[in-house]
Amino acid sequence: MGIDLLKIRRELHQIPEIGFQEFKTQATLLNLLEHLPNQERLEVKTWETGILVKVKGTSPNQVLGYRTDIDGLPIQETTGLPFSSQHPGYMHACGHDLHMTIAIGVLETLLQQPPLKQDVVVVFQPAEEGPGGALPMMASDAFQDFRPDFMMALHIAPEYPAGTIATKEGLLFANTSELFIDLKGKGGHAAFPHLANDMVVAGAYLLTHLQSIISRRVNPLDSGVITIGKIEAGTKQNVIAETARLEGTIRALSPESMAMIKKEIEHHIKGIEIAFNCEAIIDYGANYYQVYNHPKETQDFMAFCKSKGFELVSCPEAMTGEDFGYFLKEIPGFMFWLGVESVGGLHSSQLNPNEAAIEVGVRAVASYLTMLGENE
Repeated sequence: MGIDLLKIRRELHQIPEIGFQEFKTQATLLNLLEHLPNQERLEVKTWETGILVKVKGTSPNQVLGYRTDIDGLPIQETTGLPFSSQHPGYMHACGHDLHMTIAIGVLETLLQQPPLKQDVVVVFQPAEEGPGGALPMMASDAFQDFRPDFMMALHIAPEYPAGTIATKEGLLFANTSELFIDLKGKGGHAAFPHLANDMVVAGAYLLTHLQSIISRRVNPLDSGVITIGKIEAGTKQNVIAETARLEGTIRALSPESMAMIKKEIEHHIKGIEIAFNCEAIIDYGANYYQVYNHPKETQDFMAFCKSKGFELVSCPEAMTGEDFGYFLKEIPGFMFWLGVESVGGLHSSQLNPNEAAIEVGVRAVASYLTMLGENE
């Protein structure tokens, strides 16, 4: 009898942990790996809180890779599910619990069937939600020892029916960057504004000015987003604020557009410094490279899905970010969406994926890796 994937998903769902703190998650995954069949065909390495698992081929001349992410988000779950998060303030609100479960199911499937000719490596990557685990993991000795020649991955999609596979050639996800701006002026009494430099006003000016970058500096045929999601300033209603902090995100459909938007942000900040006689510090935080699906690899996968009867749709690119893009920058491959028809969307406290999608994800990935792995 095979492992119970629903039980595994629900167990993982209860223990979400943020990037590079996935200690309980890693321990749970390692325990699951120890209970897979045909252990002599497995080789396991750990890196930080991540795991790399090789299923050995009989006569490999290439390595096929599949990547899953393992971290959660700092979101308080409100689904009311009986297996809700047991970690207050944290939730698997982006579906990484399903991603991990599918990866375990893929490994079990590969180990239950006759050995493939090619090696298959499953990468359990930490910190996808930040600060970004892909780049440092790729630079590790563990990854270099197992380095794939081909990479694939999936991400759940609440908007599609359960089990639907959606992808496209070329750009799938955008280039993204965090944005943190700290302004420092001079505080004072609300009755004497001329003796202070008010950072509430400076922050408000900067917020509105930043929006003109997208509307007036980005080509209308291109796309970009600057969103300021959080502002902090001041301590009391009758005290002029000495500091202000703006936190947000930048999205762009090309690396060139991302560079241009950052340059324009810096120009606006210099103007604020001069106009308000203040100091500004900018930090771009975590930056993710675009997910660009390699055409041939994507075409081959889509043709395979059609031939096997999977529900397949071609999808538009999205402004979401994913550090799987760093893998695809160096290694041919692709990412696809897997429909889970949830009313609550990604990064929502109400995300509740249809678990029927797990079986489809396992079958799609395992059967495709099997087809590739049987070829010399």
